[in-house]
Amino acid sequence: MSSFTSWLSNTKQGLNDQVKKFKNKEFLDAVVAGCAIVAGADGSIDSNEKQKMTGYISRSEELKVFNMTDVINRFNHYVGNIEFDGMIGKQEALKAIEKFRSKPEVGRVIVGVCSAIGAADGDFDPSEQAAVRDICNTLGLNPSEFSL
Repeated sequence: MSSFTSWLSNTKQGLNDQVKKFKNKEFLDAVVAGCAIVAGADGSIDSNEKQKMTGYISRSEELKVFNMTDVINRFNHYVGNIEFDGMIGKQEALKAIEKFRSKPEVGRVIVGVCSAIGAADGDFDPSEQAAVRDICNTLGLNPSEFSL
């Protein structure tokens, strides 16, 4: 876990500039889709997980570039799909992420944000780590690059 913590700490340094660089609707969709996948990794998405995501984004220097209403609306869209049908909802969310498969530098930012959301409560549990590995695979990135 310490290698992940070290990687996350180093990654956060550059997230601010990277997120600002890629600020657009497709990037926002990919980030919140990934957050919804990580939040639903344990099979349910409760209000604590929603609060964790919105709290993290609202406090994050890297993510303040996004309008919180847009963030919440897109997150609720993906969460609603995952709650309706976990497999189909996850596949739709992964499609939003897959748009960045040919842009590994953007993919690394998405993985960094999703990992930060997973670890925001101090417990990056195995199901959340597995969800981030799925995101890595969708992006064509090696999960070991992120200590997963």
